[in-house]
Amino acid sequence: MTLTDTHRAIEAVWRIESAKVIAHIARMVRDVGRAEELAQDALIAALEHWPEAGVPANPGAWLMATAKNRALDWLRQQALHARKHEELGREMDALETHIVPDFVDGLDAAREDDIGDDLLRLVFTACHPVLSTEARVALTLRLLGGLTTEEIARGFLVPEPTIAQRIVRAKRTLAAAHVPFEVPQADARAARLGSVLEVIYLIFNEGYSATAGDHWMRPALIDEALRLGRVLEGLTPDESEVHGLVALMEIQASRTHARTDATGRPVLLLDQDRSRWDPLLIRRGLAALERALSPGGARGPYTLQAALAACHARARTAAETDWMQIVALYDLLAAVTPSPVVELNRAVAVGMASGPQEALPLVDALAEEGALANYHWLPSVRGDLLAKLGRKHEARAEFERAAAMTRNARERELLLERAAQMDKRS
Repeated sequence: MTLTDTHRAIEAVWRIESAKVIAHIARMVRDVGRAEELAQDALIAALEHWPEAGVPANPGAWLMATAKNRALDWLRQQALHARKHEELGREMDALETHIVPDFVDGLDAAREDDIGDDLLRLVFTACHPVLSTEARVALTLRLLGGLTTEEIARGFLVPEPTIAQRIVRAKRTLAAAHVPFEVPQADARAARLGSVLEVIYLIFNEGYSATAGDHWMRPALIDEALRLGRVLEGLTPDESEVHGLVALMEIQASRTHARTDATGRPVLLLDQDRSRWDPLLIRRGLAALERALSPGGARGPYTLQAALAACHARARTAAETDWMQIVALYDLLAAVTPSPVVELNRAVAVGMASGPQEALPLVDALAEEGALANYHWLPSVRGDLLAKLGRKHEARAEFERAAAMTRNARERELLLERAAQMDKRS
């Protein structure tokens, strides 16, 4: 294996194993920031050792054992500074201080210490509400996704120093607030789980419909959100909304290859070639939805959105879509989580089910409320309804207004193209 191959192998192993390593070390040192530093020390050791000795048979266990040794050394130093030598000796014996980072059977034992529980603790810590939404997203991708600061910055089109500062501030905030490294008690878990799901879905949405830049989608963020969702689903098998979120993301991600044409331009849902939808992701999504809808499961917002996505996934063609069912699901969603965006999407469904003349007053009412004044999909939807009603000049103005509001170059091209088509049809 060449040096380049070894480095690629290390990078792949780190992406897979880093969250488990950081989670386990965080439980030992009770500090997420320190845990990441110690895990990084193990990565550096791998970069130094593996090119010469070769990639070990169990690289994840090697990293875990090395990081544990680094953590135990750090705990010793902390205790020595506090002049508690004798107490430390007893604690270190209890923590199995003599693990050697080498190819021995003892390495596997380093991975047997409640890894699932540790990962769940890390999830809840990285997504703690004490942090801003932006900080939660950055820290989650860093600690749980194993992404570098550069990768996160590239994914969100944010300067790398900005992401670095967010991550540093997030770790300091967690330490200053003495956020415990634990899974919240049952009475607080629901609210905290909502924060976790929000972060994962924010990551997915930024990949699925990029808010800015030259590309319609960022597949790397879609993949990362899917991976995080699947991990969380395995850790919380009794949480229906986790299954609902996974179902929603799987079904939406199934359309990825059909959402752009050969030149990278967006293709809207009703115009997509459904033979290009990924059947495996659809099956996975429908299976997750079934788990979410199991008896006793709550019909939360992610589960209802997944049910909406499933309506499209089950329709072999756009014409076969059950729009009345979609309107009914939006009614349920609006009752669970009222929002003008939900109402706008419901208006689109009403337009498909009952005609644009029924939907336009709903959209006009939303425009008058002003809550979506800066949301470019509002004039886009209104333009589409006006076009269907034959009011081409008004439709063109709406498409142009929407194009001026979006920060995504591909989306702007699509909207300006639709505006130009209004002249051709006049």
